[in-house]
Amino acid sequence: MDFFKKRRKNQESSNTNQQQQQQIVTQDNQPKSKDIKEAKYFNHRTNLHFSLKFISTLTDEEIIQKDVLPYLLEEWFEKVEDLNKILPVADFHLSTDLSQIEQKLYNGYVLLRTEHERDSKFAFISAQKQITRTVSAPEIEFSVIGPKEAFIESIDQNINLIRKRLPIEDLILEEYKVGVLSKTKVVLLYINGTANNENVETIRQRLKSIDFDAVSDSSFIEQIISDNHSSPFPSFLDTERPDRAAGVLSQGKAVIIVDGSPHALIGPTTLVEFFVSFEDYYINWVMATFFRLLRIFAVLFSILVTPLYVAALTYHYHLIPTNLMATLISSRQGVPFPPILEALVLELTIELLREAGARLPTKIGQTIGIVGGIVIGTASVDAGFTSNVLLILIALAALASFTTPVYKIGNTIRILRFPFLLFAQLWGLLGIVFCFCILLTHLIRLTSLGRPYLEPLYPLRFPDLKDTIVRLGFNKQILRPLYLQTKDTVRFPPKDGKRKKDIDE
Repeated sequence: MDFFKKRRKNQESSNTNQQQQQQIVTQDNQPKSKDIKEAKYFNHRTNLHFSLKFISTLTDEEIIQKDVLPYLLEEWFEKVEDLNKILPVADFHLSTDLSQIEQKLYNGYVLLRTEHERDSKFAFISAQKQITRTVSAPEIEFSVIGPKEAFIESIDQNINLIRKRLPIEDLILEEYKVGVLSKTKVVLLYINGTANNENVETIRQRLKSIDFDAVSDSSFIEQIISDNHSSPFPSFLDTERPDRAAGVLSQGKAVIIVDGSPHALIGPTTLVEFFVSFEDYYINWVMATFFRLLRIFAVLFSILVTPLYVAALTYHYHLIPTNLMATLISSRQGVPFPPILEALVLELTIELLREAGARLPTKIGQTIGIVGGIVIGTASVDAGFTSNVLLILIALAALASFTTPVYKIGNTIRILRFPFLLFAQLWGLLGIVFCFCILLTHLIRLTSLGRPYLEPLYPLRFPDLKDTIVRLGFNKQILRPLYLQTKDTVRFPPKDGKRKKDIDE
């Protein structure tokens, strides 16, 4: 009986090998791209024929010529299992899965296979061609004080920038392949023992359930796994600063890095964090608090100043002081449009200038923004299409919208002005209050990874208010944020925050 069992196993293995060889032959007979290269070689020491197959545009051929071929041609080996002993390559492994051939080849690996009919294993040798830009200063989240390093399009380099700041064993990396066509590498980072398991598991499940064809940037991931796909408010905080990513990891949050994207995603996040610049932690807490209050005031001013102008001139002109009313009347003499149409025209003009300046090359865009704003503004006032007061208010509102340290929330603020304008035209100040109630209701219902978006303002958590609108000193920030529900809630012992050592005289 044992003889027949062994014979049956040998027949099954030989049939499997023949099927795999037939599949390889079928794949080889399919139309090939010009950058698919395959070369055959001969090892004289073992009289063994072998072949190397790779994608020339993804593979560094210098690695093949210097670190792979000399050993394959001169060293002794009979099977692919022997390559692990002779090749000085760190990333090398064997596989019998034919489905991995295409995936590994298009990730920059070299496929090695021998011409033994019974050899059903394939060797994959790492020889990726690295074409990336060097680490440069942040362009969007620029700061005067602090590190001048920003993420780039290489995921390994981005992980290195975080690892340098958190050289601990508990920093866990989980890798995923996202995109049916792109096979984009996505890495989830969190600190084991600090991050909440529910937050990590939520991100893990959503990354695994992504069914999309091509993912080319972290913004794709943000839109796919966000809690609310129809909200203009971003569900994740994106950053290009490694110091910010390392800082939120130490707080107990999770970070998502996508290969090919110079931005990392941070979650869960809150609305207040979008008005916090990481430079606030590099300066005194009094100055940081002042700048945060200034940003919040600027955002409210940017959203409400134009609707208040329309509401006051349309319905509530009796609330305007007499001296100011005389100035408004004189500035609007000869303007043929109602306040709402006048405000909409100027708002759309500002948006056109901003969009044109962003899409043109840097020097041309700056010139278009400055010259276009001056020329159009002066010409529209001289022609009587708008008033001087409204032009000043809209210019200040546009300037105030640039104070937000996160670009995506700036886009949200630009959009919010238009609903407030329409409600101000319909019902005046009552319409503005009604629109604000709709906005507040929407924010209360929003979540980020299942966590309330308005935390710690709603639900109210007093301990977390120490690092929101007001930033207290580091000696007051003993505990990690309560809304994250971290495993380790204490950042440092309370006594260490006040301990000082002076020189003994």
